[in-house]
Amino acid sequence: MKISVVVSTYNAEEWLEKVLIGYSVQTYKDFEVIIADDGSRQSTKDLIDKYAVNYPVPLRHLWHEDMGYRRQEILNVAIIEAANEYIIMTDGDCIPREDFVEVHAKEAEKGKFLSGGYCKLTMKTSKHISKEDILNQNCFDVKWLKNIDKIGFSNFLKLGSKKPITSLLDLISPTTPSFNNCNSSGFKADMIAVNGYDERMKYGGPDREFGERLENFGVKGKQIRHNAIVLHLDHARGYKTPESLAANLAIRKEVKDKKIKWTPFGIKKQEQPA
Repeated sequence: MKISVVVSTYNAEEWLEKVLIGYSVQTYKDFEVIIADDGSRQSTKDLIDKYAVNYPVPLRHLWHEDMGYRRQEILNVAIIEAANEYIIMTDGDCIPREDFVEVHAKEAEKGKFLSGGYCKLTMKTSKHISKEDILNQNCFDVKWLKNIDKIGFSNFLKLGSKKPITSLLDLISPTTPSFNNCNSSGFKADMIAVNGYDERMKYGGPDREFGERLENFGVKGKQIRHNAIVLHLDHARGYKTPESLAANLAIRKEVKDKKIKWTPFGIKKQEQPA
């Protein structure tokens, strides 16, 4: 199966470079990487252009002007521009383990979207990880991480467990599978069928709302949080406001109450076609 990996970013070259290194050593090779850029500065483009020259898979950069937080708009562009039938959504602060794309490819299932999680790192550990640590996969080793800084029990389970234990953990996990933009995937056709992301939504739940409309459409979540591993690099969240969170919760409530599948504020700015 051919896959498009969509990586969202905004003015975070140090983290994005580590992510690009992670996708350069994937065991699965039949994929492209699309950087969905919410208006970053020139240095982000320069970084992507530098890597694109000798990157092992196609690497593309989609950009729009910086007019505030508009991540959902550039993600909708990425959905349309994706060359392949299956799309992995992730972020420019999430380093993938070498089997990350392979896990999504193996677990992909018609009528499902895949719900992964992340291993959240401290700033100390995030800064410490080097190119070599990603290339040799040291940064995914529990003992290596513990030598740098503390590591939580959830991370210990995800990083320290092997198959078939990881599959059992996913099966018995009390966490409801939801669409998480750091680590989720689905078929492009399903994403288009619900008209992509709701572009009214700011930070704080637009990916969950996207998944909730997929569920209403009949595409159910499937848990892979202990199998598809990414390391989440630490960062500030200056764009998180009480107003945006409240507005997003109101939209999500309406989606849930009315079983809404299609947003008129998505890829197409129109009501659902008959």
